[in-house]
Amino acid sequence: MFISKPLKSAYADFFAGYINQVEEGDIVATLKNNQQQTKILLENISEENGNYAYAPDKWTIKEVIGHITDTERIFAYRFLCIYRGDTTPLPSFEQDDYVKNANSNKRSLPSLAKELYTVREANLLMLGDLDESKLDFQGTMSGKSVTPRALLYMLAGHEAHHIKILKEKYL
Repeated sequence: MFISKPLKSAYADFFAGYINQVEEGDIVATLKNNQQQTKILLENISEENGNYAYAPDKWTIKEVIGHITDTERIFAYRFLCIYRGDTTPLPSFEQDDYVKNANSNKRSLPSLAKELYTVREANLLMLGDLDESKLDFQGTMSGKSVTPRALLYMLAGHEAHHIKILKEKYL
């Protein structure tokens, strides 16, 4: 299903970088394609390399995967709330605290990858019957206006952003 990109007024400026990572089109197909590309990438990383960080103050590969998963959950929850018509303001989250408290480095890379795939699969099932008329409902996230349409593009763009960093700086 073709889903046009959100208007710039449908999200905070901060998220433009994620949205710009994604081409306009069938966003569900894009999420599925991203999932397959990420799966192939992660299958080719050894367990030893999972603990690699390209600089002392940067996350390890395992922490990046944990972060993608946590953000996937959070963006999907935000999507669900607003798509269902809930106008309760949604809070921001401090990504560094999530990474610090996730203990991703104590887990195996395959278990982190499986969790990421499972979360994505659940989200794809949720998106199985998208209703175009609900994609421009207005919600509030981190004190800024946002729509479910924008959140779909953020979801895909966030993963693409981090996979690009993994390819450029880690592998």
